[in-house]
Amino acid sequence: MSAGKEGKERRSRKRVAAEVPVTIRSTGGEKSAGRTRDLSTSGIFLYADSQIQAGSELEMVLILPPELGQGEKRWVCCQAAVVRVENRGEGEGFGVAASIRNMEFLPELTE
Repeated sequence: MSAGKEGKERRSRKRVAAEVPVTIRSTGGEKSAGRTRDLSTSGIFLYADSQIQAGSELEMVLILPPELGQGEKRWVCCQAAVVRVENRGEGEGFGVAASIRNMEFLPELTE
């Protein structure tokens, strides 16, 4: 048996474990909330309060951790495509894996 493709990492960038709140808007305009499990500048896995369909397009606003935000926490808006959805069970929400297509740093929000 050759090493081949077995166990090969498919992600293009290293993921960082981070639990941060995220606001999600689907292309249909539906809004929901969630929390990230891990993310990179090219992908994200999050737990959403409402069901999101695989293949759908999302816009997400969240705070990047310092490891991904050029050394500091940074607000970003991301456009992403959902590649996988996991049903966590009744009342537990949904796991969502998405590929980030675009990430834009937002100005600091002030009160």
